[in-house]
Amino acid sequence: MTSASAAIPQPGRTKAFLRLVMIEHSVFALPFAYIAALTAMFQWDRNIHWGKLLLVTVCMVGLRTFAMAVNRIIDREIDARNPRTAQRELVTGAMSVKHAWTGALIALAVFLGAAALLNPLCLALAPIAVIPMVVYPYGKRFTNFPQAILGLAQAMGPVGGWLAISGEWSWEAVILGLAVGIWIGGFDLIYACQDVETDREIGVMSVPARFGIPSAIWGARVCHALTTALFVWYALATGAGAFFWLGLLIVAGAFLYEHSIVRPHDLSRVNRAFFSVNGFIGIALFVCALLDLLVRGLTV
Repeated sequence: MTSASAAIPQPGRTKAFLRLVMIEHSVFALPFAYIAALTAMFQWDRNIHWGKLLLVTVCMVGLRTFAMAVNRIIDREIDARNPRTAQRELVTGAMSVKHAWTGALIALAVFLGAAALLNPLCLALAPIAVIPMVVYPYGKRFTNFPQAILGLAQAMGPVGGWLAISGEWSWEAVILGLAVGIWIGGFDLIYACQDVETDREIGVMSVPARFGIPSAIWGARVCHALTTALFVWYALATGAGAFFWLGLLIVAGAFLYEHSIVRPHDLSRVNRAFFSVNGFIGIALFVCALLDLLVRGLTV
């Protein structure tokens, strides 16, 4: 009976780990890696290579899972002092640090393995992609702009997606990567506004804590204006068609809505802006980009 009960906790630990890394948040960056990869396929031979697309998915989810797990491990003492994050798994004991590290290292191995299967350049550059993922959680301890590090980390997704297919550097992918990095850095500025008082009390550094919530909100607006401009530049650089431009109109509308519901003195709808609107932006632009590529001749 004892040995049987000892075998039961494993599924619980797995579920706790998936909650820890918020696996569903892969929706933010993954669609843009797909856009880059599919555009590279279109320029290469106009065929969707499903095996490579699967490996891109594995790389993205693996690296993001590693990054989130390391973030939670490094920040567990800060999380324990913040009422908003005090129920996270490493704080409550639902997940041990040992098991979190085990999950993180497995995710890292999966990422490196998938990168190796893609091409030699992806494997060679894979360790570089890992660096900002580890530096980011420490950022709030030494800079008021940790979102810049987060943006750099997220910008690598589209670049990696393109490299996975072409095996060559692409400035078009860099443009898309910058758009994604600035976009995610911008909405993380909004998200960080929830913790201003706690951050100031415990010494966590951020734009809202240092410069105030109004400055952070305006910073996010500037970021999202730049994101829109970079999306336009990417569309022009890749010769995008009508459906992609439609997607950009949808994204611009979503940005306007996001900034209409989050104001310096009203943060009650931050979660709607952060989770719902930004999740919608990634999916909407991906669907429009895919339709555009299919109409222009990408073969399934």
